[in-house]
Amino acid sequence: MKQDPPFFLIDLLKVFAALVIILHHLSSYGQIAEDARAFLPGVMNFLFEYGRYAVQIFLVMAGYLATQSLTRFANAKLSSQNLLRVIINRYLRLFAPYIVALVFTILCAWIARFWVNDEFVGEQETLGQFLAHLFFLQGILGLDSISAGVWYVAIDWQLYSVLAVLLISFSSYQALIWFISIIATASLLYFNRSNQYEAYFIYFIGSYSLGVLAYLGKNFADKKIQGLVKFVLIAIGVIIVISSWHQVWLRNFLAWFVAIALLVWGNTAYPSAGSVTHGLRVSLLRAIAWASPRSYCAFLIHFAFILLANTLYIASGIHTHESGLIAMGLMLGVVVCSAIAANYMYRWVEIPSAKLKI
Repeated sequence: MKQDPPFFLIDLLKVFAALVIILHHLSSYGQIAEDARAFLPGVMNFLFEYGRYAVQIFLVMAGYLATQSLTRFANAKLSSQNLLRVIINRYLRLFAPYIVALVFTILCAWIARFWVNDEFVGEQETLGQFLAHLFFLQGILGLDSISAGVWYVAIDWQLYSVLAVLLISFSSYQALIWFISIIATASLLYFNRSNQYEAYFIYFIGSYSLGVLAYLGKNFADKKIQGLVKFVLIAIGVIIVISSWHQVWLRNFLAWFVAIALLVWGNTAYPSAGSVTHGLRVSLLRAIAWASPRSYCAFLIHFAFILLANTLYIASGIHTHESGLIAMGLMLGVVVCSAIAANYMYRWVEIPSAKLKI
């Protein structure tokens, strides 16, 4: 299948969101986080409190890209038989780098338990817990996550599967758009505000649906459908503003603004080589283009390096100095190691595993 050309905003958002999530977790776990917070309290507290909002960027992006993928199948008259194949293939695409990162994290946690006495390391993993993770059931079964962020992979698969079902369940895109707008609004205003739903797609489908609508409004061939989607997106934005009179939910605003950005600039290509002459700008664009396809692997693997960094910090006795500067240096090391490991995971695991299809 011919691959789509890279788009600048999409790549930028993927890299930015992955980096913010890594920094959020660095600000949240272990002695390194505590000492870094004492050194830079404002920055670290901001990352701890607001870094998690980058998940909304991931969700909107996921909805946008999933619609790009699934509408191809829908346009080819996706049958019920092929639907199951599409859903399983999505599972297989997520699975290979996911399981490699999971096993590596289990090994790192085993090492960390010799020196790190902290809740974030967790107890020894059980076979049932591991099997639940293999099938993305850990959240539904109420089990502890083996690694930070793996819950998102399970939710992504749920959301993708639901979207695939919806695309073959409606005879017209008008009906589909109205239905998606209703469940998106219900999720943003109700389900997303109750933790009892956070293991299920309905908790996250509000932001995801905004990405779905952004793609349809940007790329659908029928101009009437594009117009309907734009009206619906504006209406949802108005509803978000009105609902904020009672309580402000910043993540809803962030998700909506990301969707609007994709609606306007989602297909913007990278600046041409001739239009970019500044060396630093060229290097930055190349870095974004390089990091974007590796962002999923970096997202999966970084928690293992947080475990290792905290283990090194404590086992070596460096933590007794309570040096925020050393803690910040180790945080930088985690980011660098995550990028290096993600590069090899992408080349050796994710790319080859893309051939795993039924």
